[in-house]
Amino acid sequence: MSCDCTTNLKDGKDLVDHVKSKGKENFAPTFAHEISCECGETFTLETVIMNCPICEMTYAVTPCGSQDKNNIMLAGIKYA
Repeated sequence: MSCDCTTNLKDGKDLVDHVKSKGKENFAPTFAHEISCECGETFTLETVIMNCPICEMTYAVTPCGSQDKNNIMLAGIKYA
């Protein structure tokens, strides 16, 4: 992540909790990345925390790290 705001986060659930604690869960990512979900669905990440529209797997990224698709993490089904 560009600002090192996730250095103490161990997984996607920690990332979701961190972003929500800052009140930034509805922010748009720097780029609207295309996500290929584990269920086979492809969708566009419109907010920094978003569920797959089919299986509801939660994907998350910090606003400051959202320019890089590699920073997007899985948090589990319906974690958001």
